[in-house]
Amino acid sequence: MTTTTGTPPLRVAAKGWGGHRTIASALAAAPAGAVITIAPGVYTESLRLERRVLLEPEYGFGTVHLRSPGGPVLDVTAPGCEVHGLELRGSDPAEPAVRVADAAGLTLAECDLGRGRIDVLGSRDGTWAAANSALTFADTLARALRDPVGGGVLLVRGGRLHDARHAAVHLEGDARARLVDTAIDTVDGLGVALGGSAVLLAERLRVSATAGSSLRARGSSRVLLRDTRLSGPGRHGLLIEDEAEGLLEDCRIIGPARAAVQAGGSATVGLADCRLSGSGTDALAVGGSAQLTVHGCWLLDSAGHGILVTGEAVALAVDILIARSGAAAVRVSELARASLSGCRIGVSGEHGLTVTDDAHAELADTTLSDAAVAGVHTDGRARLTLTGGRIERGETGLRLRSTAEASVRGTTVSGPSKAGVELGPRARTTLEGVRIGSTGSAGVVLAAGARLAMEGCTIEAPGGSGMVVSTGAEPAVSGLRIDRAAKNGILFGPGAGGTFAYCDLTGGNFPALHIGANAAPRFTGCRVLDCGQDVALADEAAPVFEDCVSIRVKNPLLPGVTAAPGPLPRKPAAPDGAARGTGPAGGARTAPGGTAAAGGGFASLSDLSELGEPEPEPETLEELLAELDELVGLDGVKQNVGGMVKLMQTVRLRQQAGLPAPPLSRHLVFAGNPGTGKTTVARLYGRLLKALGLLERGHLVEVDRSALVGEYVGHTGPKTTESFNRARGGVLFIDEAYALVPAGVTNDFGLEAVATLVKLMEDHRDEVVVIAAGYPGDMERFVSSNPGLASRFTRSLVFADYSSTELVRIVEHHAQRHRYELSDGVRGALGRYFDAVPRDARFGNGRTARQVFQAMTERQAMRITELTSPVEAQLVVLDEQDMPELVPPVPPAS
Repeated sequence: MTTTTGTPPLRVAAKGWGGHRTIASALAAAPAGAVITIAPGVYTESLRLERRVLLEPEYGFGTVHLRSPGGPVLDVTAPGCEVHGLELRGSDPAEPAVRVADAAGLTLAECDLGRGRIDVLGSRDGTWAAANSALTFADTLARALRDPVGGGVLLVRGGRLHDARHAAVHLEGDARARLVDTAIDTVDGLGVALGGSAVLLAERLRVSATAGSSLRARGSSRVLLRDTRLSGPGRHGLLIEDEAEGLLEDCRIIGPARAAVQAGGSATVGLADCRLSGSGTDALAVGGSAQLTVHGCWLLDSAGHGILVTGEAVALAVDILIARSGAAAVRVSELARASLSGCRIGVSGEHGLTVTDDAHAELADTTLSDAAVAGVHTDGRARLTLTGGRIERGETGLRLRSTAEASVRGTTVSGPSKAGVELGPRARTTLEGVRIGSTGSAGVVLAAGARLAMEGCTIEAPGGSGMVVSTGAEPAVSGLRIDRAAKNGILFGPGAGGTFAYCDLTGGNFPALHIGANAAPRFTGCRVLDCGQDVALADEAAPVFEDCVSIRVKNPLLPGVTAAPGPLPRKPAAPDGAARGTGPAGGARTAPGGTAAAGGGFASLSDLSELGEPEPEPETLEELLAELDELVGLDGVKQNVGGMVKLMQTVRLRQQAGLPAPPLSRHLVFAGNPGTGKTTVARLYGRLLKALGLLERGHLVEVDRSALVGEYVGHTGPKTTESFNRARGGVLFIDEAYALVPAGVTNDFGLEAVATLVKLMEDHRDEVVVIAAGYPGDMERFVSSNPGLASRFTRSLVFADYSSTELVRIVEHHAQRHRYELSDGVRGALGRYFDAVPRDARFGNGRTARQVFQAMTERQAMRITELTSPVEAQLVVLDEQDMPELVPPVPPAS
């Protein structure tokens, strides 16, 4: 090989065979542009590259080992230097093993670098970056790597960087770096750290086993990642702060302990065609005034939110998938704004979308399905604009509690287990061209004070009433069609009102309109068709009917209306703003049985089968019993449940052998104070019965008196039945069950609920398990209130209060879940604290332990903010300083 100067290469051999004995002596003799070939061996030297040279092994990679006796193994002060195929080792993992000076340049090709980081230095005033600020992001990166002016330049092709502390690569000032086909691993800190106006371009980079974030960018630095994989970082995949910019294309971030991407300050982040999975907290989290753009990405299996937008941040998401998030799939809070278009959101541990505080969210043509609570939830003064798309299954379709305007147009809500649309007090909502189908309870519920403008909408086959209007609500409804409601078409509470124009109510055996005492709604041009009865009026009800008709109604009672076909009121055409194809005459597709058919995107995200994702393995009995055993305390409860499992296993074996099963009642009474784990054990009990094959689903439906007892005569039976039917195949958990039989009251509607429950438990003895829970003394009164209850609830499990030691263990459990550590001293302090806590009516057992943990994290946060540069240990440790003060008991009144 000949150098660019025309001179032959210089040769280095440790024993002096035909060349220099040390690399340093060859460097001293080498002219600019020289090539230095190195014979196999181990060289203990610190090299300073002051001229453009190329170092390469004589016989290929792995034959030359360069060790530093102290300081950097390479100190590069000239541009254009190259090192190929060497194994390089620094002297200290916490110090730089390679140093590239300001205005110098180094190419590392197929090298193995360990025991130290690479430092690339630049001008702190960003002279080069300022001179090129008009360039685009990509142009800046391309020019940075070829321009000899400005900060240090690093190019790494292939090879591995490992065994460093603090960072594997550190870029500062206006330094620039390009990493191609490179692996970074085993770093006690960050994979790559950027500050100042540094620039990084990475292609096919692989970063793994870092104690900190895979990459961190601060200042006004810039990062472009293509086809890069960030695996298992101890913190974030990408942490981007201040005014930094980041762009990720076709990247994978897998299993970060915290967020996959975290952005703050006024940072800008863009992701395209990326896949983020297994985040320990949120997949994407942006705060401050940061801006996030996401296109064509998958966000899967995050323990927290799929996307969290806080502060004054702005997020734009197009054509993304969010699935299996532990918390709300998307949460927008404070003053943040988010826009989602063409997205698919499914299987979230809380709501599909949460918008709160003064935030604003816009959704277009987006599908939200299988949320554990509501598909969309708003509160505070948050604004919502929802156009097109679908909300499928989950508990509630739309739960709107914000006092600011919410606009929903052309959207389909189908299959929630509770209400389709629920408006909270003082909610202000517009629904246009909305189709609501197959709800578990009411189609639309208006709380007291809610205001609704509804036009051109359809409610099909609701499991309860089509619409429930509470006292003080103000609906203005036009062109609504309610079809085949299981209960009333519209139920007006006492004193309720509203205006209804050109509406149709069809099918059903309950009265189409139930108008409560002193209620005064106004109906114009409305029709009631094919019902058992058109209206039921309570005392002092004062509705107004204008040009209304009843058609094919068995028992027409509408005052002053036509009871047979005649001249029908003309319904006005659909408004311009209503979506086509969503009303009764719009040609919307309907599945057999009248439920709304699935539209574009995935018909179901509950198992992600269309994504090629495997369905979850069924839970085994051994796993569930182990989960039960891991619960803190509850020794007597665990023993009782274990005994019942063994008994049920025997019953199952007898059934399989064709032998008659012994008499067995699976219904239980859980007696204990609040916070003793009753709901947790009930949920496990249902899953155990499913694993035993004794329940079909094993899910838990939690209710209380308000979910079972109606407000008027004839309402309680259907209401109790509806709750019971939701629990078919699983467990009906009745909290504070004693409230159904108030002491000293003989004519309460709760007694009707108890009687209905007893009959349903008999009729469906193999389909539902009922667990009644409450205070020990009150539960005895509940069971003895009805002979049918006493014969069915033959076993009671007593949940004892937690001891101080057990409460400390619960705090430790919460700390581990949230990545905190308890100091040795604070454990003893917690024990003394719980010993001193009054065990009065305010004591909440496990809830008290959770509140103590929350108070400790808040006090620690206040303490940490006073530190100048807290280290990680200070961020995670809770000690005696963070203990809350004990609130003294309230003295009894004299």
